[in-house]
Amino acid sequence: MHRGKGMKFVGDSRVSAERKPNIPKDYSEYPGKTEAFWPNFLLREWMVGAVFLIGFLILTVAHPAPLQAVADPTVSGYIPLPDWYFLFLYQLLKYEFAAGPYTVMGAVVIPGIAFGALLLAPWLDTSKERRPHKRPIASGLMLLGVISIIFLTWESVDQHDWEAAANIGQLDESGVEIDEAAAGYEIYQTQDSCIGCHGGDMMGGAAGPNMFQSDYSTEEVIDIIVNGQGAMPGGQFDGSDEELETLAAFIANDGQQPEGEGGGGGEAEEGGEGEEDADANANEEANANE
Repeated sequence: MHRGKGMKFVGDSRVSAERKPNIPKDYSEYPGKTEAFWPNFLLREWMVGAVFLIGFLILTVAHPAPLQAVADPTVSGYIPLPDWYFLFLYQLLKYEFAAGPYTVMGAVVIPGIAFGALLLAPWLDTSKERRPHKRPIASGLMLLGVISIIFLTWESVDQHDWEAAANIGQLDESGVEIDEAAAGYEIYQTQDSCIGCHGGDMMGGAAGPNMFQSDYSTEEVIDIIVNGQGAMPGGQFDGSDEELETLAAFIANDGQQPEGEGGGGGEAEEGGEGEEDADANANEEANANE
């Protein structure tokens, strides 16, 4: 090109004399390399999405979510566990420096600093290098975040009591129907220490088993309540000896009012009526003899 040919001098700048519109070429000019977005590309994307959606629906039908018992707010031994992507945050709340009176540190301050550092990484390291070893600040923050998340997640999984958690919320398959009108059930509802371990429905919780799963006699139940058994401490019952015996009999009878209880008064009344009838008959015979 000769100097100045096809150019117009504007001051010290050179601007092309012929301006062409900046319009991209049509896809048809690249056969075999491009295609129309509608309907070719979009239809293929929809087909792939439909296949994955059908596969997901099949998995939900084949492996439904586990059905558990109705939530019991009286079970104090419930072991919470968030979804896997929150386990590292959940683990922070187990450490002394981020728990109790310092919960704000574990719930707000530490996560805020960590995520804030990742958000500010592009401004903290403005290097144009793309290789990781040439960007120590950004690479260091990324490695620190990944290692911390992996470590805290592993610690949370390792420290979780999976066996005890598996027993939480299980459906009652024993078929026991508790008589909630029985005196033993009313006494049980006043025992917070018992409810905290065995649940308000007496079907067990995270810290105690189902109270009707073993075939104990009344005397054996009293002995367990008074002296304890295994991990269960003794001396937790807060009531009189009569209430203890009533509760033990209720448990030994699988949650039903023991037979004979509450009927003694009726038998006494029937006995008293029989004695009165006998006395009346004797008086009538005496009068007849006279």
